[in-house]
Amino acid sequence: MQLILTIDGKKYVVDVEVLEGEEVRMPALFPESTSTIQSIRPVPFLAPRPQVQPIADGLPDDKVCRSPIVGIVQRVNVQVGQTLQVNDLLVVLEAMKMETNITAHTAGIVKAIMASPGEAVKSGQALIEFE
Repeated sequence: MQLILTIDGKKYVVDVEVLEGEEVRMPALFPESTSTIQSIRPVPFLAPRPQVQPIADGLPDDKVCRSPIVGIVQRVNVQVGQTLQVNDLLVVLEAMKMETNITAHTAGIVKAIMASPGEAVKSGQALIEFE
């Protein structure tokens, strides 16, 4: 029987003879080798790490609720002028088929709503401004 083998793009024609008789198995022998670690050091990054810049919208963090993640606004559960307590549900975001509830971190009155359903928001983007 002939086989055609391709190794590294080069074709080889090999004659194979099928023999009758007992099957014999032999272990493959590899030379023993040992390795030693000379030193361990961190590998430098190939590219510099990107610097995350805060969104400069001029709003103080204690008076605004920001998106903690990148996502799509599914629902806005507040209205301008509404009084809020801590942990009241403000906005529902969807990211990777999961919904994330964004709640009020402080009590106050809703001054402005800066996101609407269907809008894509960035991490750190202002969603709700408080008075």
